[in-house]
Amino acid sequence: MNPDSRIFVAGHRGLVGSAIVRRLQALGYSNLLLAGREVLDLRERTAVDAFFAREQPQVVFLAAAKVGGIHANDTYPAEFLLENLQIQNNVIDAAYRNGAHKLTFLGSSCIYPKFAEQPIREDSLLTGPLEPTNEWYAIAKIAGIKLCQAYRRQYGFNAISLMPTNLYGPGDNFDLDNSHVLPALIRKFHQAKLAGAPEVVMWGTGTPRREFLHVDDMAAATVYLTQTYNGADIVNVGVGDDISIRELAELVKDITGYTGRIVNDTSKPDGTPRKLLDVSRLHSLGWKAQVELREGIAATYQWFLDNQQSLRAA
Repeated sequence: MNPDSRIFVAGHRGLVGSAIVRRLQALGYSNLLLAGREVLDLRERTAVDAFFAREQPQVVFLAAAKVGGIHANDTYPAEFLLENLQIQNNVIDAAYRNGAHKLTFLGSSCIYPKFAEQPIREDSLLTGPLEPTNEWYAIAKIAGIKLCQAYRRQYGFNAISLMPTNLYGPGDNFDLDNSHVLPALIRKFHQAKLAGAPEVVMWGTGTPRREFLHVDDMAAATVYLTQTYNGADIVNVGVGDDISIRELAELVKDITGYTGRIVNDTSKPDGTPRKLLDVSRLHSLGWKAQVELREGIAATYQWFLDNQQSLRAA
C-alpha cells in the first residue's frame, strides 16, 4: 500500500472496520472507499460487482460480517451461516475479478476445534469438532479462509487471512441480547450501578478462560500484516494471555464502580472451556499487542459513557 492506494474497508462502521479506518487515516492513507449498508449491501452479488467495477479498489479489508455472542449465534444459525457466506463470496470474488492487488480477510478464533490444544496453533484448524453454540459462524469463516487459499492457489490472488481473538473497544455492540461477553458485562454492571441493584447475574459458571485484544491493537496488526505479509497460511492475532470470565467480571465490576455481588446462572451455557491463541507466528512476523487489558476496558467504559445516545444494535 502507498498513501494514495484505493482502499476499500468493507464493514467500516463495525467494531473492527471503524478501527481499521482510524488506523489507516492516522498513517496518512486518505483514498478510502467507504460504503454503508444503505449504499452497498454486501450480501447482494450484483451490487458488489457493480461497486468493484466502478471503484476499482486496489486493497480490500474484509471486516464486514454478521456477528454476535452465544445467544445470537444459537438463536439465528441460518442467518449467521448464509449471510456471512454471501458477504465473503461476493467480496473475495469481486476483488479478484476487478484486479485488486491485496485482500485481507478477517476470520475469528471460533474457527478452531472446541477442545483444541491450548494455546491454539494455526495448524489446529479442521482437526476436531467445533463449539456447537457458534459452529454456524465458524463454518462460514472457515469457508472464507479456504476461499482465499483457493483463489491464491488457482489464480495467484494475494489474499491473506487473519484470525483475531476476542475483540473489544470503542464502537462495540453493547446490546444485552446480541453482544459478546465483555461489552455485555460493561452494560450489565453500569445499569446495575445506576439502579442500585444488589446483584448482577452472569451466564455460566465463570470458569471458561478467554483472551481479549483491544480493537485498536487488532487494527494496527491488520494494517501491518497487510503491508508486510503475503503468505497462504492463516495468522493468529492476539495477546498470548487469557483470563477467566469470573475474573473478567470482577475487573469490569471494579472499573464501573458497581458494589453489589455477582451471581452465576449455571443453567446457561459456558461455551468453549478455553480459547487462547498461540501468537508465536504473529510475533515472528514482527508485531505484538500494546494495550493492557485494564487500561483498554477502562477506556472502553468511558467511550460507552460518552456515547449513550448512539450505541449501535447488533
